[in-house]
Amino acid sequence: MINILILSAGRRVELIERFRRAKEQLNIDGTIVAVDISASAPAVHFADTYYLIPRIDAPDYIDAVIDVCRRERISLIVPTIDTELLKLSDHREQIESLTGAKLLLSRPEVIRICRDKNNTQAFFTRNGFGVPHQLTQREIAQGDYSFPLFIKPKDGSSSINAFKVENEEQLEFFLRYVKEPMVQEFMVGTEYSVDVFCDFDSRPITIVPRVRVAVRGGEIAKGIVQKDRDIINDVTRLLDVLKPIGPITVQCMKTDRGVQYIEINPRFGGGAPMSIDAGADSCANLYRLLSGEQLCYNEDYADGRMFVRFDSSIMLDENMERLL
Repeated sequence: MINILILSAGRRVELIERFRRAKEQLNIDGTIVAVDISASAPAVHFADTYYLIPRIDAPDYIDAVIDVCRRERISLIVPTIDTELLKLSDHREQIESLTGAKLLLSRPEVIRICRDKNNTQAFFTRNGFGVPHQLTQREIAQGDYSFPLFIKPKDGSSSINAFKVENEEQLEFFLRYVKEPMVQEFMVGTEYSVDVFCDFDSRPITIVPRVRVAVRGGEIAKGIVQKDRDIINDVTRLLDVLKPIGPITVQCMKTDRGVQYIEINPRFGGGAPMSIDAGADSCANLYRLLSGEQLCYNEDYADGRMFVRFDSSIMLDENMERLL
């Protein structure tokens, strides 16, 4: 029996449905459990069962996760949001030793590289990967730059408080508005999200570039799977240095200077179901790994497929039970 726990389930209905489909197709016995802070989180109503637990910053958050794992005999814990990654990674030994579950998460040093955009920039630069120039405080003070620029918080996610800057007035405003800002040159090119899946020994199994055709609220709304060889080869080189575990999402642009990296999210990206449906089924691969199979790198997914996402709704009664 393989039981999966989805943390901070929120709106991750697609992800839960992909785990369920993989389980059924592989004839795996097990349950899918979700947790969130609220019963109004849509995804919890698509799991086999769900629990309400404290917020990530609560002192008893880790204890609550451990308790759910014990109650449901969880085999794999799947984080879904950036703010929980470091806390979980720092408590990995405690969680895994007390529950017997695997935590689908990279080493703490990898999380720290990815979560702090200054660390990410330094990692890319140190290892010779293409990256937009980051302005120093001195360059900003002396006006040693040209517009447009790009500003974002050093620990941001989902494009929250990330802005294109067209002039001095906007720059002055956003430097005050954005918490702990970093300012970069503005890149021009084709933007990609790259869905990567590595096994528990950091060996890459699938690398799927997706063109970001349209974005809404920081998440991809329309995307095209594209087996771009330049991006696949460069991301392969990146993985050999970074050595992540499980799913990660790499944001990059293909420019006239080559592949230029934006950020790395060491978790399932919001658009990951696109790559899963194209044939790079990381949910099925996780069930296979947990069943003891050895997997090899492959590119057995459909090329050129376009995916479009849409909203849906469910009805809950006064007790937050699903009606429709």
